[in-house]
Amino acid sequence: MSTVHTKHSLLSDLQKSGVNPHGTLLVHSSVKSVGECENGADTILDALIEFMKDGLLVLPTHTWEDITWTFFTEDNVPAGGGDTYDPLTAPSCVGVLTNLFLKREGVYRSLHPSHSVAATGKNAEEFVKGEELTRSPCPRNGCYGKLYDLDAQILFLGCDLSKNTFLHSVEEWNGIPDRLTAKQQMLYIKTEDGLIECPQYRHYFPGGDVSENYVKVEKDLTDSGAATYCTVGNAHCVLLSAVKTADVVSGLLKENPDLFASR
Repeated sequence: MSTVHTKHSLLSDLQKSGVNPHGTLLVHSSVKSVGECENGADTILDALIEFMKDGLLVLPTHTWEDITWTFFTEDNVPAGGGDTYDPLTAPSCVGVLTNLFLKREGVYRSLHPSHSVAATGKNAEEFVKGEELTRSPCPRNGCYGKLYDLDAQILFLGCDLSKNTFLHSVEEWNGIPDRLTAKQQMLYIKTEDGLIECPQYRHYFPGGDVSENYVKVEKDLTDSGAATYCTVGNAHCVLLSAVKTADVVSGLLKENPDLFASR
């Protein structure tokens, strides 16, 4: 008979994981990898929220998949118009857990029109502020940059490093060529006070999805102590230090800016 995981058993796993319950934790997740849970995916979320009750819990709630990305005419006008992001209703395109999280009391969502995050816990409302001022997916002054400032941890709950939006950030911060479009597209954010214009560069790599190549630095990260392993439920997990990861990968990119151009 397969094990049915409970909030109590998942909390026990988290206590052994190396996650700092008083710190900041970003979670990328594969619900299926955790295995059967009492009350389904909500049990995973219950455990994470309770474990991080004295810290800050952050989940990505991206909407880039639902945006109609368009090309530009010569006068820099988007050929198909812009898309509007409503933080109150737009579903996340990055997993079951992220959409459940958005429905929880005390969860605040950022106003980034393509790469929003949601947070609960210590200073959550302050953490998500200001993303309507961004002009690219993961700028240093956005929420992904704040993960570095807060010495956050990043938990890959049953998924690998190809899901690592933080490495998109590190490439962006290091100015790696061919990671963003040459021009911005106008996007809009719906607020109580009306629409906000938020022109955005979007992720772009001529060779396809560059994130598929992020797994190649896993050994560098484990060897340096930036990454450790743990188990939550049935899920094999990778736990990263945001600061150590950014520093290690920045060093590698300085040696080879094309590090992630191939697997």
